Amino acid sequence: MMDVNNFEGLKIAIASPDKIRSWSYGEVKKAETINYRTLKPERDGLFCEKIFGPTKDFECSCGKYKRLRYKNIVCDRCGVEVTRSKVRRERMGHIELATPVSHIWFFKGVPSRMGLVLDMSPRDLEEVLYFVSYVVLDPGPAPLEKKQTISDKEYRAYLEKYGNSFRVGMGAEAIKELLEQVDLEKEVEQIKKEIEEIKDTTSQKRIRLIKRLDVLDAFVKSGNRPEWMILEALPVIPPELRPMIQLDGGRFATSDLNDLYRRVINRNNRLKKLMELGAPSIIIQNEKRMLQEAVDALFDNGRRGRNITGAGNRPLKSLSSMLKGKQGRFRQNLLGKRVDYSGRSVIVVGPNLKMYECGIPKEMALELFKPHVINGLVSKEIASNIKAAKRMIENQDPRVWDIVEEKIKEHPVLLNRAPTLHRLGIQAFEPKLIEGRSIRLHPLVCAAFNADFDGDQMAVHVPLSEEAQAEARILMLGANNILSPKDGKPIVTPSQDMVIGNYYLTIEKANEPGEGNVYKNPNEAIMAYERRLISLHTRIALPVKSFKYKVFPDNYMDKYLVTTPGKLIFNEIFPDTFQYINEGSAENIEKITPSKFFIDKGKNIREEIAQMPLVEPLNKGALGKIISQIYKRYHTTETSIMLDKLKDLGFHYSTKSGISIGIADIKESEMKTQVLKESQEMVDKINNQYKRGLITEQERYEKVINVWVDAKNKISKELEEMVKNDKTNPISMMMLSKARGDIGSHTQLAGMRGLFFKPSGEYVEIPVKSSFSEGVTISEFFLSTHGARKGAVDTALKTADAGYLTRRLVDVVQDIIVKEDDCGTEAGVIVEAFVNEKDGTTIETLYERIVGRFTNRRIIHPETKEVIAERNTYITEQLADKIIEVGITKVPIRTVFTCKIPHGVCQKCYGRNLATGSIVEIGEAVGIMAAQSIGEPGTQLTMRTFNTGGVAGDDITQGLPRVQELFEARTPKGKATISEISGVVTKIEDENGKYVISVSNDVETKEHTTNYGAKLAISLNEEVKAGQRLTHGAISPKELLVITDPITVQQYILLEIQKVYRSQGVDISDKHVEIIAKRMISKIKIINSGDSILLPGTIVNINDFTEINKNLILEGKNPATGRPILLGITKASLETDSFLSAASFQETTRILTDAAIHGKIDYLEGLKENVIIGKKIPAGTGCKKYRNFDYDLKLDLLKEEPLEVLEQELMD
Repeated sequence: MMDVNNFEGLKIAIASPDKIRSWSYGEVKKAETINYRTLKPERDGLFCEKIFGPTKDFECSCGKYKRLRYKNIVCDRCGVEVTRSKVRRERMGHIELATPVSHIWFFKGVPSRMGLVLDMSPRDLEEVLYFVSYVVLDPGPAPLEKKQTISDKEYRAYLEKYGNSFRVGMGAEAIKELLEQVDLEKEVEQIKKEIEEIKDTTSQKRIRLIKRLDVLDAFVKSGNRPEWMILEALPVIPPELRPMIQLDGGRFATSDLNDLYRRVINRNNRLKKLMELGAPSIIIQNEKRMLQEAVDALFDNGRRGRNITGAGNRPLKSLSSMLKGKQGRFRQNLLGKRVDYSGRSVIVVGPNLKMYECGIPKEMALELFKPHVINGLVSKEIASNIKAAKRMIENQDPRVWDIVEEKIKEHPVLLNRAPTLHRLGIQAFEPKLIEGRSIRLHPLVCAAFNADFDGDQMAVHVPLSEEAQAEARILMLGANNILSPKDGKPIVTPSQDMVIGNYYLTIEKANEPGEGNVYKNPNEAIMAYERRLISLHTRIALPVKSFKYKVFPDNYMDKYLVTTPGKLIFNEIFPDTFQYINEGSAENIEKITPSKFFIDKGKNIREEIAQMPLVEPLNKGALGKIISQIYKRYHTTETSIMLDKLKDLGFHYSTKSGISIGIADIKESEMKTQVLKESQEMVDKINNQYKRGLITEQERYEKVINVWVDAKNKISKELEEMVKNDKTNPISMMMLSKARGDIGSHTQLAGMRGLFFKPSGEYVEIPVKSSFSEGVTISEFFLSTHGARKGAVDTALKTADAGYLTRRLVDVVQDIIVKEDDCGTEAGVIVEAFVNEKDGTTIETLYERIVGRFTNRRIIHPETKEVIAERNTYITEQLADKIIEVGITKVPIRTVFTCKIPHGVCQKCYGRNLATGSIVEIGEAVGIMAAQSIGEPGTQLTMRTFNTGGVAGDDITQGLPRVQELFEARTPKGKATISEISGVVTKIEDENGKYVISVSNDVETKEHTTNYGAKLAISLNEEVKAGQRLTHGAISPKELLVITDPITVQQYILLEIQKVYRSQGVDISDKHVEIIAKRMISKIKIINSGDSILLPGTIVNINDFTEINKNLILEGKNPATGRPILLGITKASLETDSFLSAASFQETTRILTDAAIHGKIDYLEGLKENVIIGKKIPAGTGCKKYRNFDYDLKLDLLKEEPLEVLEQELMD
């Protein structure tokens, strides 16, 4: 017997009639289901116990044999085997069809597989199968072709003339006969010859031949027979998978499949009877057609003709619709299951929790840990048996709470907030029992979950096995997930109250009482503050020596440090060896306390301090940088301890500060009236110009909009200055500390609200001139509702779009896992800073692009020629700084693009794992991480396609639509014309609004015709490279691939994606985009097969292609030729080697049909396939490398146990 859990792959093939009969436990002869009086299944019906097994465990139908002792006996009265009732979930039956029937998937799919095998058009095929026309089986003397279709009328004419000397047929029987006659090998050879004769690769005939060759070759290689596409016996799925349930009131609810099966059985039985009676052929043909349609509806209702409907005109769910879509078997039951030991509740904030804790309501914990608690009650003999323990739990006996406390100790639980957009959407925490019914969440992990406390709910799951608990504790604990996987920056940065508290704590004020006092040590200074002698913000001095634990440069030991009591308190939360933080500058945070804060001995300290400028307090950004530094130096544990202290300080001092805002704190703009007056005059002037016919409507509109945008910007600038100058104002404090609000929202409060969008995406040209503090008029209020509604609608649409993008991204890269430490490739990519060619701004710096990567060549100092780094050196922050310091602008690095490992990457090509900050480990699912990192910020991108009002060539797609356009490899709107060769521009001519541009080099001259109304990006006699833009616009990646090479295209996709995300202020690491881009060009289209078994026109993996060619060259044969193709992510997902993964993504029926014909084997390489069949995923601890891992525990025990104990054990 094969071990059910241990197999290498799954194969799918077409079932032959014999195979179907061998699966079956008996023939279903009647359309009855169950007897409505006795509620027992009818014999030989769809629920028959004889065929499918008993309905009750170990009990036959007539009741002669009951109980376990008669196991596996077949009852002699009713013929039912005595066994478990669960066999009704696995035993199949069959229906013997009175006439063969075609399988709709093979006949109706696009392209029609049956049509390709027979070389018949799908239309002719349909007419034959549904008894409209005859097909010629044997022409005999008649002037007919084999496989030709003739109408009834024509048939009669031929019949009169030639009698029975020729043969025709109708329906699936005739098609079956034709399929049996196909000589597959001969056909394949014939088609290969024909393809070679056709040189034009675009001809329709050749394309059709290639499709036929693919299908016929698949039949040859897989061992499937074409006639198996016609069914003689129909399998009946187990009854428990199409159940019938009694509702209250004696009615029954049944699965749609039962209705569909009943129709097939009724028609089949009627056909048998008619055939026995020898009915006229026209009646029999009609009945056969109806049987064919009934089987079609069972397999795929609605694929051909009308849907078969049930009660209330609802289409019945066929076998295909059970698999398809979000509610189908794949996505609903196999990829997403409901799990036991889980609960959900509303979340509230738990400011007193540690970072690794969460609060779980007592009642919930009792239910979640019920089995554990029962075990505890029984083993401690508080309850005598399990039943008593259950009763105690139900009555909430006070004694159970101690057991619950004990059982949840050291037993982490998982918290999840939907939507789970990235890996930080599920984290582990240690539960603490709390009163009430809501879950308490640590405030710092909110950012990772994107949670807030306005009524969000979260789900709790209990990891049961020891391994699951260990993984939860080591890998998923909230305190360990400090960095965001998309950019490697801390995601647990304090926000809101915590920020304002720490900002308030580190404020300095001039001329406070006690300014310039000197204290012996920090404790004394804090005591003075507690006795109200000085305030938190007073600038005081302390001898550097008095700091026991802080790190200062040696030559400062005899000086005095100028600081405030607030900063002394703030610095207590850091690890002992961390420098003293006195300001938020990079120097202070990353290196050491700057020298400007120290005063030499013997100087007049009061005077020195009075002359010093005030230091800016620490805002949100500075806190983030500090956390980042601490994580780099001290790692997880220290960081999470520090974060908890930081949170407590923030809450404490934001409360103490007493910051609040009132209408009086909103300082109005002073320039406003003047600016508005000037703007209104300008608008009137523009409108007059329009009335006099000097400018067009379009120009007028644009000018008016610009005037109001400028006006708002002027007011905004003025308010920004006011905020900076008045730092004690609570609103200013909130904005400067970045706790809440920005200059945009402040402008609306104190300046003017400005222009609003119409739903169409253009501006309403009347601005809202009032601010919130003045109050808006009725008409202005209605103007602003336009924009508000557009905002709400956009957000809803965007969320769905971003979610779907994430799903497609995950699907295309889900099998990319780190497999080896080094793939040994020599290739790499030279990177430099990404600069926006339009305005010269840096999109991404060289530092960001090289840090955490491996070098691909030696890096040499440009002047001294000393070696800074050898090949394959890991680039740390320090090394990156050094490389940039010496003035190197281009660095050769290892990259995912050039990694040679099939279905994965190696550690050297990937580099640092951003989620942990160290080199990636083998087994890490970097594909999924990449997809999540790109998809998760998708909701923050804009939806707008900026419309400059219909001017051609200026519509730039931005935001989410641009990301989708790139990843789906679509041809962009208003695309640029690119040069096909490298050379010099020799001619530019304007022909009716289109340019004709010639580029020449020593070898050839190419003419390029641009789109209408395009703008030139080059000038005459300019040198251009192949693939360079000749006109402005976005490049079509598919064109670029034809002209240049895969790496260029991948680099282009990377640059463009980064442009979109960085412009919205979202940082994403290059390597995530690289992984996706690599997957988009991972296939080759075969042009010429050479001596290989590859067929022209088919698509194969680049790795398989090189492997096959390598072997051919070694044998001295002709290698195959092909060209790399660029696939969009949806197409790439469907082209994956794994049919399980593809089928669970989209187009389920097409994928399964194809896989069956090819006899595909799924080797379960990716994550999805393994989740579907319920094996451990091959990533992380389930990675192949760690799978067969033996460790002898006995040896460890032998070391520890004394001899006598061992002897005793051996004797036992």
